[in-house]
Amino acid sequence: MDMPLIEFREVSKLYPMGDEIVVAANHISMQIHRGEFVAIVGQSGSGKSTCMNIIGCLDVPSEGSYLLDGRDVGQLGRNQLADIRNRMLGFIFQQYNLLPKLNLLENVMVPLLYAGVPLRERKERALAALDSVGLRAKAKHRPNQLSGGQQQRVSIARALVGQPSVILADEPTGALDSKTGREVLKILQDLNAQGNTVVLITHDNSIAATAKRIVRLEDGCVVYDGPATDPNAFVRGGMAAGQVEGGDGT
Repeated sequence: MDMPLIEFREVSKLYPMGDEIVVAANHISMQIHRGEFVAIVGQSGSGKSTCMNIIGCLDVPSEGSYLLDGRDVGQLGRNQLADIRNRMLGFIFQQYNLLPKLNLLENVMVPLLYAGVPLRERKERALAALDSVGLRAKAKHRPNQLSGGQQQRVSIARALVGQPSVILADEPTGALDSKTGREVLKILQDLNAQGNTVVLITHDNSIAATAKRIVRLEDGCVVYDGPATDPNAFVRGGMAAGQVEGGDGT
């Protein structure tokens, strides 16, 4: 089998809280290969956000190793981490994080500006990314002229424009109504079908069910890692896998 794109080797993350040490991730080991669509799911406090921050090179393990495309991220400096975030990772956030004073084209161009891509190429690639989410015609609009679903599609275009190795989606439907949430999840499924690696972070079983594989966390530990079709994949007390309704903001 090919080398994993993402690999956790006994990763732990410890945070000092007064006189105590909080274990946010507890000896987590997992692998994600190119082309997979994986949901990391768990309730609040399960460790999923910690995993997201480590995968996204926003944080590093306290113990163990995180390898991204074979490179030990924990051994890199701040500037190197920033470079990896820009080159290899495409982020989709719950609240879109679009810059209100820039139009859609300019928002999507931002990662390419930091990467030093020439202006003409930035525009061409940004327009192509907007086209891929059906918003090329609105390239000159500002974010406040769009619906929430359209803004999230712009954030997907921004995540795609740098041709990242990993698309990392953090509760991407959390601020959307059910119908719009389903549309956003369909875009992620289509991107995966085109060969993109997608990692989805969510607390919602109905959202996780759109992935092909689920890694479920409890108390900082992996308690399930396997197909999304297995009932054991889902958070206890959450929505069942068959009740796929998309995000509803709750």
